[in-house]
Amino acid sequence: MANVVVLLYSSFFTRVLLFACLAYTQNIVVFQPSFVITTGPVVTAVLLGNTSGISLSLRTVSPSNTTGNIGSPSCVAEETNWVLTREQVGKTAVQVHLRLNQSLHLCGNNDANTDCCQRALCILEALQVSACVDGTPQASLLIQAKIHALLVPANPGSDNKTVIPNQVYQPLGPCPCDLTSGACDILCCCDKDCSNEDLKLFSTQCLPGPFGGQVSPASDYQCSVQSTENSPDWFPFLCVNSPPENNPYLGHFYKGGTIAPKPGPSFQSPVLSAPVPVDVYIQGNPIFTLNGQYFTVPQKVLGLCVNNAPVAFLKNFNYECTTLLLSCPTGYPLQTLSGNLSIKVKNGKGGDVMVDVMDEVAADTSPFISIIDAVAPTDEMLVCENLTLALDYKFYWKENGITDITLTRTIGTIILNSRATLTTKYSATFLNGEFSGEPNSGNPGYQVGRPVIAGIVEALDNNTSLIKRTSVNVWKPVSDGLCSTAGMKPVLFGENSTSGCLLPVSRQNLTQCSLLRETVTNLQADLIAATYVAKSGNPDFLTMADWINISFVTLNSSKAMENSTSTCYDIPAHLHIHIWSVITSVVEGVPQREIRVLQVSNSPSNWALDCGGGAISSCVDPEEPQLFSITSSVTFIDIPINTRPPKTRFYINFTEYDCNRNDVCWPELAFPITKYYTGEPFSQSLAKGMILVFFFIVASVLGTPWRQIRQAWNSSAL
Repeated sequence: MANVVVLLYSSFFTRVLLFACLAYTQNIVVFQPSFVITTGPVVTAVLLGNTSGISLSLRTVSPSNTTGNIGSPSCVAEETNWVLTREQVGKTAVQVHLRLNQSLHLCGNNDANTDCCQRALCILEALQVSACVDGTPQASLLIQAKIHALLVPANPGSDNKTVIPNQVYQPLGPCPCDLTSGACDILCCCDKDCSNEDLKLFSTQCLPGPFGGQVSPASDYQCSVQSTENSPDWFPFLCVNSPPENNPYLGHFYKGGTIAPKPGPSFQSPVLSAPVPVDVYIQGNPIFTLNGQYFTVPQKVLGLCVNNAPVAFLKNFNYECTTLLLSCPTGYPLQTLSGNLSIKVKNGKGGDVMVDVMDEVAADTSPFISIIDAVAPTDEMLVCENLTLALDYKFYWKENGITDITLTRTIGTIILNSRATLTTKYSATFLNGEFSGEPNSGNPGYQVGRPVIAGIVEALDNNTSLIKRTSVNVWKPVSDGLCSTAGMKPVLFGENSTSGCLLPVSRQNLTQCSLLRETVTNLQADLIAATYVAKSGNPDFLTMADWINISFVTLNSSKAMENSTSTCYDIPAHLHIHIWSVITSVVEGVPQREIRVLQVSNSPSNWALDCGGGAISSCVDPEEPQLFSITSSVTFIDIPINTRPPKTRFYINFTEYDCNRNDVCWPELAFPITKYYTGEPFSQSLAKGMILVFFFIVASVLGTPWRQIRQAWNSSAL
C-alpha cells in the first residue's frame, strides 16, 4: 500500500511539473486540479504557468436547466460565503486557498443567530474561480461543495474523569462506536451526545453489531431470539422471558486484575527521581555524600562519557574519556579544585568520611595528547595550565561501610600549536586492607566470560607469601591502531580472541635488529607481568595450592643473526596464550572449570621493508617508517575427563589380581628385580634375586619331591 501511495504522489508531482513547464513556455496558466469536490470548509488548488499580472475572481454558478452545462468563465466577482486568498510558491506557481466564512453549527429551534446551518446539509453549491489577465479569463477552477452541519451536543462535555460503571450490572463498553468525547458520532445510535434531531438524520443506518452498541446480545434461550420458522416445537415451553439488562455477559470481567500502564520508548529525557540514601551499603548500591546527593565521578555509560555518573559500592572501574581541545577548558572535570574534590561521604554506618586529595604533577603529558593536525601547525600557541588529567580513587572498606577514601589527582600543563584530543583517565578501586575488592570469576570454578585471575608473589614480614592480583592481557587497539596508544584488555575465560597493534619501523631500525627485537619483546612482556594463575575462580591469595605457575616457552633462534640492512630475523611479533582447563564438578547444572596449564609462547617472524608498488619512500628515506603488526592471541583447550574405554563387567567384578583391593599382590612377586624398584641399585637387586633363584633350584633338587621322582624313574628303567 505504501508503494502505491508513493507512486500516486510521484505521478501527481510529475504531472504538475510537466504542466508548469508547458504553461510557462507557452505563456498560459492552468489550475491543478481543475475540478474539486469538497466536503470540508477549506479548499486548496495550484495555479501553474506565467502568473504575472493574474487576478482571481470567485462566483457561484449553477448548471443550465436545458443543457446541464455551466457557462463560460467570468472575471466579474460575486459576493459569496467563501474567502479567496492566494500565495506565491514559486516563479510559475500560485497556491489558491478558499475558506468558508460561515459557522457549521446546526441552528436550534428558537435560535435567532443567522450564522448557522438551517438544515443538516448545510452547504450545497458550485463555485467557479477564474484566473484573468486584463479582464479576460485564462483558466478556471470548478468546485462542488457538499458540507454537512457539525453535530455538537447541547451540553458540552466536562473535564471530569470518566465514571466506569459497575460491571456487575452494566457492560463496561456499552457504546464502542462513541469515539469522540463530547460530540455526536455519525451513525452511532448509542452515542449519548447525539440529540433526537441528530438521531433522525441516520436512525435508519445505525452501525450494526457490537461496535454499534449491541455489546450484550440476547442469549439463545430468550423467547425473543427464536423465530417462528426456526424454533422447535418444545421451545415455547422452555424459553426464558428476561429483560435485556439481565444477561450472562454482565460481570464476565468482574474482579479482574488492574494492570498499571508501562511507559513506552521515548526520545525525551527521562525524569529522574530524587536519590534515596541507604543506611547500609551493599554491593552495587550508589554511594552518597553527606548532603544526600550521589557521589559522582566521570564514567562511560553506553559508550559515552558522563561527567556525573554515580559510584557504586564495591564496583571497580577504569575509563578513559576523549575531549577535542579547541580552547582551554574552564569547567569540571578538566578544571578542578582540591577544595571541591575534598568532600564528606556517608560511610554506610551512620557516620561520614572525608576524601583525602593528593596531587601529582605529570612531567610528561604526551600520553594524554593525540595530535590531529600535525602537518598544519598554527602560529597561535595554546597553553592550558593545571588541567586535570586523571582522577584515581581508592575506597577502603570493611563489612558494609567505607573506612577511608583517597584521591590521586594528576594535573599538568598542555602546550599546543595545532588541534589535538585530550585523553583523561578516571578509576575507582575498592580495597579491603591489602586485598582488592575485585569480584571473583566464579564460585568455585571459572565461569565463561569472567577474567582469568593471575598474580605476582609478594613476601610479607612474617615469612609468608601473598599473591597480588593482576591479569593476563591481550592487545586492545584504539583508533590509530599504533602500539604507542594501544591499551590492554584482560583475557576472558572461555573466549578465544586475537588482537594486535602496529609498530612503525624504519630502514634505520632494521640495521639494529637486536635493539628492535628487545623493543618488541618488552612490548609483548607488558601483556603478561604475572607469574602465577589461579586454578579456580575464587582463589585464596594466601594459599599457594590454589595457584599454578605460568609456563613461558623461550624462543630459540634457528637462524643466524645476519647483519642485514633490510631484514631482521626472529622478531617475537606473535604472542600465543594457550590455556588448558577441565570440568571438575557441576553445581546446580553449571559446570565448574579449573585451569590446569597456562602456556605463553612467541612465534618468530622476519621483518623486511616492502618496496613493491608505490611504497618506495621508506626504502629511500632511512627515517621513513613502515607499519609492522604485533599480535596476541588466546586459545582455550578443554581436557577430556576420561579417554579410556569403559570397563567390562568381568573386569569390574574380577578382583583376584587387583593389588589395590587385595592383601596379596601376585603381579608384584618379582618386584625387587624390576626397574620400578628404587630401594637399592639395580645391580645389587639383580644379584640378590639370582641368589634367591639359585637357592630355590638347590632346594628343589635336594628336596623330597625330586628324590621321589628319581626313585620312580629308576624303577621304571629296571
